Amino acid sequence: MMESSQPHAGPVEEPLDVSWEMFGELSRALALKVAAGFDPEVIVGIARAGAIPGAIVACILRRDFFSMSISRREAGQVVRARPAILSAAPPQVRGKRVLIVDEITTSGETLRLALAAVRDLVPKEVKTATSFARSRGYRPDFVALVTDADVVYPWDRKVFEGDEWVVNPRYREG
Repeated sequence: MMESSQPHAGPVEEPLDVSWEMFGELSRALALKVAAGFDPEVIVGIARAGAIPGAIVACILRRDFFSMSISRREAGQVVRARPAILSAAPPQVRGKRVLIVDEITTSGETLRLALAAVRDLVPKEVKTATSFARSRGYRPDFVALVTDADVVYPWDRKVFEGDEWVVNPRYREG
């Protein structure tokens, strides 16, 4: 998913085309940052795309992984101005130290919804982490890379249309 940065002063960055190798290294760096500052018992990835770094961090830290769905989209199309919770926080977070993971944050709306949903289940402690964060806006507890560039994720670069792989229509112009 490519997320445009919020308006800001200064030069516009070129898109950041993330390879699988780079994403793997960023996920490893995120896991190391988490391990140095927090000991989660449960990791919750925000589906869809946040489930990817969430699952990787959970594997590296050898922790239980669950997901919850929060999105502005349905069937790949933006249908809401604000994100909505589409699946509940997992009950396994009750009384545990929880890490919520998403792929990127700008305004923090998605992470704030996730935090509220998880806190409703009374965890022992909850923190947030993202692969990418903007230089302005919501700052999670842990972040792998701060950038204002549009991020092109390796799982989003090409999509399946009909019976072939094609460049994602969102990226055809660039």
